[in-house]
Amino acid sequence: MRAPRVLLVPPDTRPPTLDLPVQLGRMTGAEVRVPPAAALPEFFTPGDTGALAAWLRAGAADADVLVVCLETLCLGGMIPARRVSDPLAGALSRLAILAELKAVNPALRIYAFGVIVRVAHDNDPHEEKAYYGEWGRELRAYSTAFDRHARHGEAERAALDAARAAVPADILADWVGTRERNRALHLAALDLLSGGVLSNLCLTLDDTTPYGLAAFDRRLLEARADELGVWDRLDVYPGADEVPCALLARALRPEEVPVWVRFSGLGGAGAELLYEDRPAGELVRAHLRAAGCRLADSVQEAAFVLAVNTPGTRQAHRQPDFAAVDTPHRHLPAFVDALRTDLRAGRAVSVADIAYPNGAEARLWTLMGGLPLADLAGFSAWNTAGNTLGSAVAFGKLAPLVTDRAAQAEALLARIADDVLYQGEVRSLVRERLGSPSPFDLGEQRAEAEAALRELLPPRVQAVWERHFAGRGLALALGEPHLAWPRLFTGVVPLTVTAAEPSSGA
Repeated sequence: MRAPRVLLVPPDTRPPTLDLPVQLGRMTGAEVRVPPAAALPEFFTPGDTGALAAWLRAGAADADVLVVCLETLCLGGMIPARRVSDPLAGALSRLAILAELKAVNPALRIYAFGVIVRVAHDNDPHEEKAYYGEWGRELRAYSTAFDRHARHGEAERAALDAARAAVPADILADWVGTRERNRALHLAALDLLSGGVLSNLCLTLDDTTPYGLAAFDRRLLEARADELGVWDRLDVYPGADEVPCALLARALRPEEVPVWVRFSGLGGAGAELLYEDRPAGELVRAHLRAAGCRLADSVQEAAFVLAVNTPGTRQAHRQPDFAAVDTPHRHLPAFVDALRTDLRAGRAVSVADIAYPNGAEARLWTLMGGLPLADLAGFSAWNTAGNTLGSAVAFGKLAPLVTDRAAQAEALLARIADDVLYQGEVRSLVRERLGSPSPFDLGEQRAEAEAALRELLPPRVQAVWERHFAGRGLALALGEPHLAWPRLFTGVVPLTVTAAEPSSGA
């Protein structure tokens, strides 16, 4: 039987959204095809939606699976979808290609995902419309006030009126109009799900909070899902960049599998998160379901162990944080001891480190140094808790399908290199060296930043390789690290792992 053929239209070109799904597919023997680079978005520059449509038409006839980001297909990318002024009619006409592809190849399974427009926590003028750099605080206040009024009625009227008056009317109308267009696109996707064009749909919330316009949009979409009766094939939950991995895992291993979740603290399920609207335990359940998994009743029946390092009570931005993260509400040495026991018992273990956003926890990484890290089924600690969880779940679910040990080691080492070594260590060193530059645009300092990456990162990656991966019949080739975009937030650590050439004996 031939290997599954998967077409992937990602949200953008960062390594976790583009490279990781390809690596996950390759380790199972699947062929994951991606569009030509010129058709994909580059930071806030939209991709070529016409070229994407042509690529899909050319490849869909002999494909088994399509994993597609609706924002890339219809509006040029996840970030461009928050910035471009394309009318709804144009976006819907691009969405129609999915029904066309399904008609040409009825066996094609289409797994789609859309991102409910976020209300950004930072005043980023590049990932949002330019005016957000000046009016972000006021727009966030309006977002919260609007949703509080929608839920609690006239008691919140004065706060809503004050928030509305604080934003220029034309800016508010444009910002809200962009949200309404994207929400209409997601409503149309629900119709495609109801009509059988889509096999599965994820509508995720990026950087969300308990109150806000994203939560308001979520309720409207959920109400429509109630009307259509599509919840058996729909997931609505906090996430974004990791969804290609989750849907790939669902597509390549369609059966539901039980998962034993091991938290770093006995109360870890109740830990609060910075960029999600629910506690850690409920977020875990949502990400398991999106990938086609469920909570196991015992570790013995589980297909894999999802080891989740939660904060003591709540995530924090800076390490160490003894008030919220590193508290007596968890016990990291016992957590790592349990992982060692799981590995010795031959269980597949995938680690999701969500104690802090945007990088691994230093203390956990120190403790894990005594584990055989190359034996892990997966590891993730990047960006939001949702990004981390979805990636770790995908690693774990696909673990029994691994046919290419080198590809699995490559995917695992790439996450360690990015999430631990770059995000957790090197990024702060580069920031200090550059004098704490703007988080939104490095400008002329990009070259200096990348020179520092080339100095600081490869020796760290090589050291992890020598300690944990060497001697397993594999070979590592390291490329030159650089930045995905003109900011420190996302690094690129090019590396390739292959089966080592047998040494010639005398």
